[in-house]
Amino acid sequence: MTNEPTTPDGVFVHPDGRCLSASVGRGTRVWGFAQVLEGATVGRDCNICGGAYVEGGASVGDRVTVKNGVLIFEGVHVADDVFLGPGVVFTNDLRPRAHIKRGGDALLQTIVEQGATLGAGTVVVCGITIGHDAFSGAGAVVTADVPPHAFVVGSPARQIGWVCRCGERLPADLACECGRRYIADGNTIRELEPQP
Repeated sequence: MTNEPTTPDGVFVHPDGRCLSASVGRGTRVWGFAQVLEGATVGRDCNICGGAYVEGGASVGDRVTVKNGVLIFEGVHVADDVFLGPGVVFTNDLRPRAHIKRGGDALLQTIVEQGATLGAGTVVVCGITIGHDAFSGAGAVVTADVPPHAFVVGSPARQIGWVCRCGERLPADLACECGRRYIADGNTIRELEPQP
């Protein structure tokens, strides 16, 4: 007999995957060697790819893609429609020591807002917010808050431009090929209402 909970209705778990959480939404897929631990929350229609790890106390919204080898630890909160590329790593403790066990309120919270993309190999240092529709290039080390729609690269990550909600880099006039237009608003941009 096993102590593992029954897989929630409508959730696919590969025979080599492991889903111990009862809080996983319908249509979500947990692939081989991926783990969703008890106490984790995962929304509907997510794709948790091979070798990914979602720890208890972490939350993942709806329609999130979690590619292979992504590590999401306690205190990390990922909103709807986020893309986490292969090998993305989140931290949750700025001063880890093996002999000091921290959890709950002792960990710094990290928030990834709706529609953001973190490229392959991005490392996110805890205690920050990555704004909606922001984009980090592959291998970025994100150590500070990222504004909505910002495009950041490097180590430490620095902003080099803006991205549209569709994912395309925005030109200087902030008018995307997809038809969306933006306007500068201080150190951020905001989308303009479509013209009739």
